[in-house]
Amino acid sequence: MASQPYALVNPICLLVDKQREDLTRQDLIRVIEKKQIERITFHYTALDGKLKELKLPIVNRYQVERILTDGERVDGSSLFKGLVDMALSDLYVVPVYKTAFLNPFDERSLDFICWYIMDDGSFAPFAFNTVLHRAYELFRKNTDLELYGLGEVEFYLLSPPSTPNYQAPRQKGYHGSSPFIKTGSILNEMVRHVAQIAGPVKYAHSEVGVIENVHSNLEEIKGKKGEQMEIEFLPVPMEDASDGLVLTRWLIRNIAHAHGCVATFTPKIEEGTAGNGFHVHVALIKNSRNNMTDGKGDLSEEARKLIGGLCTYADSLTAFGNTVFKD
Repeated sequence: MASQPYALVNPICLLVDKQREDLTRQDLIRVIEKKQIERITFHYTALDGKLKELKLPIVNRYQVERILTDGERVDGSSLFKGLVDMALSDLYVVPVYKTAFLNPFDERSLDFICWYIMDDGSFAPFAFNTVLHRAYELFRKNTDLELYGLGEVEFYLLSPPSTPNYQAPRQKGYHGSSPFIKTGSILNEMVRHVAQIAGPVKYAHSEVGVIENVHSNLEEIKGKKGEQMEIEFLPVPMEDASDGLVLTRWLIRNIAHAHGCVATFTPKIEEGTAGNGFHVHVALIKNSRNNMTDGKGDLSEEARKLIGGLCTYADSLTAFGNTVFKD
């Protein structure tokens, strides 16, 4: 793998010549020493749906080994308000090695997605990734199928008004190119980091929405120019897809901020403009093959059952997956 020429491979995999799934604690210590990493940063999703972080400065090898093995304690009553008793609020956040990445916004940090662990060593039952993990494993056990997902992320890049030259027509930005679309270079930067860190990207492009002047009471976005973008992924196991989507929103927002822009996933910015979608497509996989069709061009029986289940439990899925009503 060391000779792999492709630029969008995770740099950590190139450094240790391994796939992400095969990373060990010793591999990560090698990365820390070789890249002169100063801190480990843990990321985890709280009840509000946003990615949180904890920075752990590195002092010596013993400390690194402890952090990578045991994780660190956090206040569960603050992260999951109303679900965790303040008197029994300690949770552990423990890194998942295959999620390791070099932070593009902090060159001295090695970052991880974490699991929430209770003090008895069990997964925190109320954490989103625990719920998904249990559902994924139960589904695989009962059906002998794997559930794959791919995200389709739409968002607006809001930037200060640009030159009046080559203005993109309102609501006609679909697959637009420069010089009509002004933020293409920012999208390129986003795709590079998302592909290296969050998961395999299928494609990215300009979407329909173009807003010359955003009408809003929020100073953060009022009067800005809006260009709608989309990044779509290739299918991966649903647990990996969920981690990738959380990281993708974090990456997009940080890159936009670095360029003086605002990235918003708000479903609808204003009337008469295209709304943002945050879709997750699903597929049934068996023996590494798509099981959604019967080989004759029709839906398979398993696919019909999947669709029926999604319709039956739509209310519950929405209550669980759409808990945040504004961006």
